[in-house]
Amino acid sequence: MKRSSIAWSCTAALALAGALGLPPVQAQSADSAFPVRPIRLIVPYPPGGSTDPAARLIASEIGPRLGQSVVVENRAGAAGAIGTEAAARAAPDGYTLLFHTSVISTDPTLKKNAPYDVKRDLAPVTLAVTGPYLLVVNPALPVRTVGELIAYAKANPGKLSFGSAGQGSSGHLIGELFKKAAGIEMVHVPYKGGGPSIVGLVGNEVQLVFDTFSGSRALAESGKLRAIAVTSASRSGLMPDVPTVSESGLKDFSAVYWLGVFAPAKTPAAVIDKIHGSIKQALESPSVRARTLEQGNVPQALGPAEFARILDADIQRYRAIIESARISLD
Repeated sequence: MKRSSIAWSCTAALALAGALGLPPVQAQSADSAFPVRPIRLIVPYPPGGSTDPAARLIASEIGPRLGQSVVVENRAGAAGAIGTEAAARAAPDGYTLLFHTSVISTDPTLKKNAPYDVKRDLAPVTLAVTGPYLLVVNPALPVRTVGELIAYAKANPGKLSFGSAGQGSSGHLIGELFKKAAGIEMVHVPYKGGGPSIVGLVGNEVQLVFDTFSGSRALAESGKLRAIAVTSASRSGLMPDVPTVSESGLKDFSAVYWLGVFAPAKTPAAVIDKIHGSIKQALESPSVRARTLEQGNVPQALGPAEFARILDADIQRYRAIIESARISLD
């Protein structure tokens, strides 16, 4: 066949594919072949925190399912902004992903000058897991229930301080939400991380903290702290004897965090779906589910559309808390 005939045949084939509404052969094969090299999963926090173990568990499990290694890269700094920007600026090809917490929902309100826009520059892939906060107090505080805590705060105005991982952190925002729901006053003490806030609680620098299970469960079980409630709608299987805040007197109070995966905006939908599918498959595995629950998290693996709706709702919810409490990072 002459070269001109070959060229005409290729052109005709492409035209026919377009007429039938089929995707171009090259684009279709590129998406279906994904991935052909290792994937980078950015965690915008230091190693060893509550986010890092979940990211590493998921990375280790989806790698074999995708046929490529998934490497966790900790890019901490600027309250998560450095790692988030690195992911937002990466090529939209699925080879750079971001593993972030629900704290990213506060960025549009607290980080108005951030070099990225959460809604414009990132694409939700999956809300991987959710988890409750554990309300822990110093054992020297003479309270054992949420009701007693509220009564103590009202009888001793200005004497209660609650710690958090920093200004605008999830523990800070949940503390403000609790204050408003309970009608009490507490002083917020920001620390440089979740670990230091728990050290401050053990040392009685602050009297209570809303923390993750991975951060304070062992200390509560050893008696160095006292767990008085969980913030989820139902009790946790890890500490079934600890009641919820709602059943302890603040009816309908519920606050959970989530950990989710994002990709740079404009990443092909087929690639996003493939990544989501691998995470969903991993989290449905009995062994991975058990390890996830042991970390204090509940597997979810919600899809991109549902994750986007939750992100939108949380942006609005946290904006209301931030504005009401006049929280600022300045």
